[in-house]
Amino acid sequence: MARPNSGIAPILFLVTAAALWGIATVISKNVLGSVQPITFLLIQLVPSVCVLWAIVFSRRTSLALPILPLALLGVLNPGVSYTLSMLGLTTTTASVATLLWTAEPALIVLVAWLLREERVSPRFLIATATAAGGVVLVSGLVEGGDLRAKTFAGPGLILAGVLCCAVYTVLMRRLASTYDPLAATAVQQTAGLLWAAMIWPFEGQVGQGALPAIPNEILAAGALSGFMYYGAAFWLYLSALRSVSATTAGIFLNLTPLFGIATAWVVLGERLTLFQWTGGAVIIASVIVLLASPKSTVAPK
Repeated sequence: MARPNSGIAPILFLVTAAALWGIATVISKNVLGSVQPITFLLIQLVPSVCVLWAIVFSRRTSLALPILPLALLGVLNPGVSYTLSMLGLTTTTASVATLLWTAEPALIVLVAWLLREERVSPRFLIATATAAGGVVLVSGLVEGGDLRAKTFAGPGLILAGVLCCAVYTVLMRRLASTYDPLAATAVQQTAGLLWAAMIWPFEGQVGQGALPAIPNEILAAGALSGFMYYGAAFWLYLSALRSVSATTAGIFLNLTPLFGIATAWVVLGERLTLFQWTGGAVIIASVIVLLASPKSTVAPK
């Protein structure tokens, strides 16, 4: 995959990555009722890592990379972030999960500001704050006033995973000139796989998740969603991140629910409440406002 220029290529990469993340979330949700989350994370990462390294070696991609920083960021994302996300997804619908991930742009802005990485315009801040309000509606916190951990532990875990991804995006932008996207993706997915393998023994009743006992269709779904989620989407995202700011890349992550909700509607028959639909509309409207003038949303530092 060639390095994107400052034109249409980064936009196409980011939109495609958002689509892959949204669709793969629905596939994951459909399977998680049959296999434990960390076991499923392993099922996803093993074939994805194998395919990525096969492409790296077949293309003779340079491995002149800052290996340690990339590996540590790989432990953060996909390692820690998607561990939290998978655990949260077991008690949250796929539609709500994809919409909760739209908190990431607002969190990227916050992290970039705290780390003094980027300056953002007032328009950007207002739009991202509005999107964050939509996330609150989507999470269900305003419905019924029930704050029991059983009800909101899932969304809370997912949002913690989103924060990890926001930190990852900002820190990866610092390394933008030092990595080949394909090789960096392979290194980070390998680090994430090692993280998942390390914590797998601590998952309850590991014997029930033994790989030989898992039906072939679940293994196939895991392999497909894994390459979509961790292989192709990350590769595209890192390719685009070399040409755009972290906060600009974050704008496009709000498109993930468009693909996730549509897929969940068709595949899982999921429906949202009126509050959640309203939150989704607020989020999407905020994205449109941001995309209307992409060059003015982020001021160079």
